[in-house]
Amino acid sequence: MNIPNHPETETLQLTKVLHALSDPLRLELVKQLAEAKEKTCGTCADVQVAKSTLSHHFKVLRESGIAQVRIEGKRRYYSLRAEDLEKAFPGLLDAVLNVDQDRW
Repeated sequence: MNIPNHPETETLQLTKVLHALSDPLRLELVKQLAEAKEKTCGTCADVQVAKSTLSHHFKVLRESGIAQVRIEGKRRYYSLRAEDLEKAFPGLLDAVLNVDQDRW
């Protein structure tokens, strides 16, 4: 099984994080992850995109260091790396989560 790579907190790059957050769908996923302990693609039923598209967006969030994945059997459980983001970029996640959707 291919184990996903998660960047170390010390290596997170602001440009990669901001790029990942530049997409409205990924912003929505980040907000959902902030409200739940973990999510799978299947629990994002309110997001109206193909599962492969959703998987791609989760991959971008993971590779940028915003999210992490835990694999259990055939399922992938995604969670927000809130503590790591706060350590690397203090206040960034709070600022992003407090922006109203009509201002995305």
